[in-house]
Amino acid sequence: MNSAGKTAIAEKLKSLGVKKGVTPPPQGKPFDQTQSKPDAPAIDSVVAGSFLATPRGEVFVAEQFIPQDHQYGNSSLLSSLPLSLISQWANDSLISTLPLSKFAFLDTETSGLSGGTGTYAFLVGAARFVDGQFVLKQFFMRDPAEEAALLEGLADFLAPCEALVTFNGKAFDAPLLKTRYTLHDTPCPFKGYSHLDLLPLARRLWRDRLESRALKFLEEHVLEFKRSSDEAPGYEIPWLYFDYLRTGDARPLAGVFYHNAMDVTAMAALLAHMNDMLESPYEGSVQHGLDFVALGRLFEDLGRVEEAAKLFERGLESPMGKADFHVAVKRLSILQKKRGDYAEAIRLWEKAAKAGHIYAHVELAKYHEHKTRDVKAALKWTKSARRMAERADLPAYARKHWLDEIARRQARLERKINGHVSA
Repeated sequence: MNSAGKTAIAEKLKSLGVKKGVTPPPQGKPFDQTQSKPDAPAIDSVVAGSFLATPRGEVFVAEQFIPQDHQYGNSSLLSSLPLSLISQWANDSLISTLPLSKFAFLDTETSGLSGGTGTYAFLVGAARFVDGQFVLKQFFMRDPAEEAALLEGLADFLAPCEALVTFNGKAFDAPLLKTRYTLHDTPCPFKGYSHLDLLPLARRLWRDRLESRALKFLEEHVLEFKRSSDEAPGYEIPWLYFDYLRTGDARPLAGVFYHNAMDVTAMAALLAHMNDMLESPYEGSVQHGLDFVALGRLFEDLGRVEEAAKLFERGLESPMGKADFHVAVKRLSILQKKRGDYAEAIRLWEKAAKAGHIYAHVELAKYHEHKTRDVKAALKWTKSARRMAERADLPAYARKHWLDEIARRQARLERKINGHVSA
């Protein structure tokens, strides 16, 4: 948001009596919308929910129960596989040991995007798996005076958990809520929790294939789920809440609740999909060549070089753009050389060569030319690579890449052989 936008929001807050600073809103008496704005539709007449009594007052809570085997686009909400590789990627061993019932999925809707003590969360969606269901609760404050009650209700819901799942939550949602708990002199319920932020992992997996890694974009292009027109656009949400505070008319907030519920549910489905990709990439969860390449890079970074090589190989079998194809070939070549264990590398290359991988024939030619100095063996593998490239059903750029490289190698090897014979 630019400075003009931040200034406009600040002025809007000021006109509504919301002051920026470290002093929390007064708790006062429970907010009674019917008394102050008798003709305006109240939130409980627009969104199905109830009022929860807390030690700090009442807070409105909308609640949904979704079967944990519910299909969200092309993914379920719950992966049947352990989070072992995600745990390794996140460098947090606790993530792999906790049952998913100990994970809380959380997203906030706020009065602005700048953060700091002048920004608060007026709607917090949180969900966890309970007795075979995905239980989603949305805590909403009808007035800033109800913030303490919202924080109390959220803390009670999060109490059984030991891990937090967010989307960009490490940078925004979690610090914002920690600030609000501090201002109200209330212990933060997720202090000490493991925190799995899905945005950095999404960037690792899809930065080369997708133009955006925004949650809604991933929802449409990875999970193949499209939201309904009932959703309020994210950029409008602060203004819709300001208008609600001014008029008391809760009807426009229905789209905000829908937006928040979809964000929380999408996080669960995205985590399940990501985990299936990492734990079982060959069972249909990975559909695109670039996704195999991205997984290969991630596995390489985790030190799982054999699995990385297989993923690069699978990526090369799939259609992809010219530039991406060359990158994948280069990464695989570098990976094989980094392995250093030539006996195992040769075994993998020979196996891949039998399966029809052109790159494996080329790698074996390189090995015999430069390591064993067996020029005849190198030429044999070079010629077999050429025959495969000529017969293979490849895009024009891929065929040209292989044939050009193979032709240069074959010419060099034949010069070596002819020079040796003439000598």
